Amino acid sequence: MRASKIPLVLGFPLFLGACATAVPGIYTEPKAGFANVASQITPAIGKRTVFAETQAENEALKKQVHSMVHQKTISADTAVQVALLNNKGLQASYANVGLSAAEAWQQSTPENPIVSIGVLGIGAPELGAYRAIEGLIRSNVLDATTRKQRMAIADASFRQAQLNAVNDTLALANQTRKAWVDAVAAFEAVSYLRRAKATSDAGSELAMRLGETGALNKAGQAREQAFNAELAGQLAQARLNATRSKEALTRLMGLWGTEVDYYVPDALPALPRSVGRVTDIEAKALRNRVDLRVAKLGLEAQAKAFGLTDQTRIVSDLEFIAGFEAEREIEDGETETVTTPQVEVEFAIPIYDTGKARMRKAELSYLQAANVLAEKAVNVRSEARGAETSYHAAYKIARHYRDVLVPLRTTVEEEGLLSYNGMITNTFELLTDVREKLGASLEAANAKREFYMAQADLTAAIYGGGEGGGGAGGEGATLAAGGGAGH
Repeated sequence: MRASKIPLVLGFPLFLGACATAVPGIYTEPKAGFANVASQITPAIGKRTVFAETQAENEALKKQVHSMVHQKTISADTAVQVALLNNKGLQASYANVGLSAAEAWQQSTPENPIVSIGVLGIGAPELGAYRAIEGLIRSNVLDATTRKQRMAIADASFRQAQLNAVNDTLALANQTRKAWVDAVAAFEAVSYLRRAKATSDAGSELAMRLGETGALNKAGQAREQAFNAELAGQLAQARLNATRSKEALTRLMGLWGTEVDYYVPDALPALPRSVGRVTDIEAKALRNRVDLRVAKLGLEAQAKAFGLTDQTRIVSDLEFIAGFEAEREIEDGETETVTTPQVEVEFAIPIYDTGKARMRKAELSYLQAANVLAEKAVNVRSEARGAETSYHAAYKIARHYRDVLVPLRTTVEEEGLLSYNGMITNTFELLTDVREKLGASLEAANAKREFYMAQADLTAAIYGGGEGGGGAGGEGATLAAGGGAGH
């Protein structure tokens, strides 16, 4: 009878482990979770993304990026695509998805039983090598009974990691598109300031010659030379800004070495003929914003964690220990082995820590997550409304500069030139008209930049990735090369 009890005692801890649920394939497959991430990127921004794990995959991407940028003038769409393929910070975000999958995999696997074997009375002369052998198997009962809840928490974290990766991708796309706009607008400003500087140089040279003849006093000469000196400083600052803006774009695209030998256009593309209204923008934002979905999953994870805390509030550590002890004895000159089964249950007595503090922490964590979600929903609505307002306002302002101010300054310049040819207007008045027209063109270029920035922010407000919590590239007109060889 004693021998029949031993397999039962030893088998009970193994039976607890056998109750484990099979590990879902979504946690163990190669690049777990990335396919779901990639499937959400294309509908939002029309670009693809990859997760490179091997040297061969990285080499293939390097060749592809080289063919897209090396000694080429790139558009905003190309810049965004390169960033999604080549930015190492984004690859780290994708690796985090794999880490969360591995964590869920680990939570789905039973805790290994602990086996201990002891030998007593080693070298006992009357019994030979040993007196007794003791074997125990220790199994955590709570591990088996709470595995379902812990798997649910790990699965929520896995899904949350995927959405965080989507959000990081949209954020990178939005940052890259805006960096491209910044860089192109900076070089466009340089071109206008360079033309203004050429006009100023002519005015300064004329003022110096007139001063030599006595036709212009020192105040007049100093005025023209001071303006020329100020413009020289502005041009130098604009060139520095353009260099910095392009370098920021280079960083986002993850380029280095010979790959930095690329160009951006000389000017932003012309404004579109019209921009349409986005209907139900608040509803679209609430339906599509990735960061809002992340907050919802955070609340779901807290709810599951709250249930697990409640389940283990009284008993936080319960272990079942089973085994046997085989002891040898000498009786009537014969050695007899007596085997004794052993069963133990080990748990902490909740005298001091009754679990109330852990329950309170779980309640407040859930309340915190609920308030974060509520705040995020309010902010998403506000960001969507504000982005649409800014988008249409920026378009109207840019059109005002393009259709009203610049044509008026052009008319003034043309009429001034006619007056100069008719000996009615002097040279300095003509130069002033030219400078003011160039200034109006520069303001129009800045207004155009603000429009394309607002365009990017509009899509970010709908899908996520913007400064408020998510972002993507602009909706509407595609930003392509604006002309010229680029910089």
